[in-house]
Amino acid sequence: MSNPLVDLGPQGQSVWYDSISRSLITSGDLARLITEDGVRGMTSNPAIFEKAISGSDDYTDDLQRHARAGLSPLQIYEAIAIDDIQAAADVLRPVFDDSQGADGFVSLEVSPYLAADTPGTIDEALRLAAAVERPNLMIKVPGTAAGVAAIEALIGKGLNINVTLLFAQHNYAAVAEAYLAGLETFAAAGGDVGGIASVASFFVSRIDSLVDSELEQRPALGDLRGKVAIANAKLAYQHYLKIKASDRWQTLAAKGARPQRLLWASTGVKNPDYRDVLYVEELIGKDTVNTMPVATFEAFRDHGVVAASLEQGIDEARQVMAAIEVAGISMQKVTDKLQTDAVQLFVEPFDKLLGAIESRCAALPSA
Repeated sequence: MSNPLVDLGPQGQSVWYDSISRSLITSGDLARLITEDGVRGMTSNPAIFEKAISGSDDYTDDLQRHARAGLSPLQIYEAIAIDDIQAAADVLRPVFDDSQGADGFVSLEVSPYLAADTPGTIDEALRLAAAVERPNLMIKVPGTAAGVAAIEALIGKGLNINVTLLFAQHNYAAVAEAYLAGLETFAAAGGDVGGIASVASFFVSRIDSLVDSELEQRPALGDLRGKVAIANAKLAYQHYLKIKASDRWQTLAAKGARPQRLLWASTGVKNPDYRDVLYVEELIGKDTVNTMPVATFEAFRDHGVVAASLEQGIDEARQVMAAIEVAGISMQKVTDKLQTDAVQLFVEPFDKLLGAIESRCAALPSA
């Protein structure tokens, strides 16, 4: 039988797995996801690591060893995360090699506390990249105002960057500009731009969750429910196509540069009334990535329908976005709130994780 996950590949879309844990790697499950389900990469974030470290005994020995060495909770977290990222990168290395550096990446995020700190983000990204020391590592940097400046600088230094927490089309445009400028800086310094990869992680389902709540107060607009996030993403992709057709991009491409692919994030459906693979099926197109949480991944494997959908219904998408504004729902306010809230949603599990590490280490018997 055909596997819908594998069938996304011929459509030009890479499947990444939005989860990481020690047991996923050591059990051989990650290797099986690659060979059987066509997984081409992995993403992580503080919430995912909090769940992995707090929710299992896989890390007890590491916690004991690092605590007895006198490491702080933050240092312990980083040591554990770096070990897992390195191990995952090694399993994904054949994908990286076979694709000539186009896929096979695993992402590690900078501290959510640095979302408004450009110099701090740059320093931490460089430090983490040096510590992991894998060519198929992507450092995740939020697309906040401070993050965009850091992204340009980091691309200019040759790092692979996963830009996260993008909700607005104009925010994506700023990130795309930062990528181009960073590539130009790197090329001007004699760097090989063909060795740099980047994705722009555009969040989907959270848009509908917030906009749908607004639409509930406007019954006459009920037919727009569940359509805004997809329309927003499709129009972001139209901007991507314009960039790829520009003379500026063609100059960089002639030097071997890779396009910064749009990555669809937050693709798990939050409204049970919607088809559980909605945000996969409606966003299938060339030069894209879909990073799927486990439930969405398994649902799409089971009953996903594969068809080139991303460039379909563009006029309708524009109409949807126009109707939202006419209705008095400001997408600027929606996306600003979502980005602010998203940063906080990573701070909270990060704090919870550090607190759990501290508590578990305090309970360890003294050496």
